[in-house]
Amino acid sequence: MKIIADLHLHSKYSRAVSQKMEPETLGLWAQKKGIDLLGTSDWTHPLWLKELESLLKEKEDGVYQLKKDNSKTSFILSTEISSIYSQGGKTRRIHNVVMAPSFKTVNKINKELKSKGCNLMSDGRPIIGLSSIELGELVWSIDEDVLIIPAHIWTPWFSMFGSKSGFDSVEECFGKFSDKIYGIETGLSSDPAMNWQIKDLDKRSILSFSDAHSPAKLGREATVFQSQTKKSFSFNDLTMAIKKDKKSRWKISYTIEFHPEEGKYHYTGHRNCQVRQSPKETKKKGTICPVCGKPLTLGVMHRVEDLAESKEIKVMEKENQVGLVGYYNQKDPQRPPYVMLVPLLEVLSESLGVGPNSKKVQTEYERLISVLAPELEILTKTSLDKIKEIAGDRVAEAIEKMRKSKIVIEPGFDGVFGTVKIWKNEKVIKLNKNLNKQEQTTLF
Repeated sequence: MKIIADLHLHSKYSRAVSQKMEPETLGLWAQKKGIDLLGTSDWTHPLWLKELESLLKEKEDGVYQLKKDNSKTSFILSTEISSIYSQGGKTRRIHNVVMAPSFKTVNKINKELKSKGCNLMSDGRPIIGLSSIELGELVWSIDEDVLIIPAHIWTPWFSMFGSKSGFDSVEECFGKFSDKIYGIETGLSSDPAMNWQIKDLDKRSILSFSDAHSPAKLGREATVFQSQTKKSFSFNDLTMAIKKDKKSRWKISYTIEFHPEEGKYHYTGHRNCQVRQSPKETKKKGTICPVCGKPLTLGVMHRVEDLAESKEIKVMEKENQVGLVGYYNQKDPQRPPYVMLVPLLEVLSESLGVGPNSKKVQTEYERLISVLAPELEILTKTSLDKIKEIAGDRVAEAIEKMRKSKIVIEPGFDGVFGTVKIWKNEKVIKLNKNLNKQEQTTLF
């Protein structure tokens, strides 16, 4: 049994988030995407928490479902908290995903946060003045089963390893609680292969979630859990899988990844001056904008190379029956592999030659998930012959290229998302996942 989980997203009570991000709509879109388990998001916000408590019922220990919905979508109580504080003579801005096993625990945490002067009404993702260490102290004094997962750990401005306001190690950030950080979230601008270079993460699970601000963005990144013997899934099962507990009957099977080049902080740059630099270029040209003389925002790829200790990472490719390439750590085969996807709306947009929000693309999207399968199944499992039969040659060709990463991407930088092209004058660029510049090993 496999469970596709997306546990980091936001509600309508967070800033710059669609008003459609509410429980019933989330459940509906999870079915469209083929997601089994969602994070509720934003349980620190009083109004959102009230909605969650009225609309959800417990299905398994710590796992919930909608009371008035027959869907198979389940929910975990998760939220993102932004900590802004001073440590080591530097301002720190760290985002953490916090997952709780019950509403009882959630209410106790919220009460304690408010007692410390935290304004929980201001935003679904509250900004608090507590350090990551103090946050850990607070939540684990209430319930030791709470999980803290550092969010999008490479984002320059708001993350544990961020170049602007982060740290150089998990221990620097979490101090005495560093051993309780069992996993990290890659974020859109990094993939597992980049994180495999960081020795500090060797024993920690690498997780990927969407950080969706609108329903259509759900599942753009996700983590797939698998069990050979168990069909139920509880909060404890989630915890044991992330901990890599030997007694766990669940494990992380693989992660679903956004192409990191498409993330908005992959390369170094300055968006106002349209300056974009690879790590190699930055080493030659420096970190000052050649146009205006201001500091460039260091990209995730540059920051990873700064902290990398394991330079001998070699990624191995292996295709499944439908031509989807999985990427494996050849040096450490126990680490879960990952796959790289382009969202179906983007695939259809380029195939049909119109925007992803156009009526034509939206209509075709709804038709395909109705006739074929949920989105993630179409992208990863449905045969190309079946796709060709239902959607036509061009869509089938696009999905074939996407599955093999035979696409063209202009990397994102300084808050500007990268752009993906499946066809660009019919020129194909094979993305190189090997960070040590060696030739790629394949399993064909």
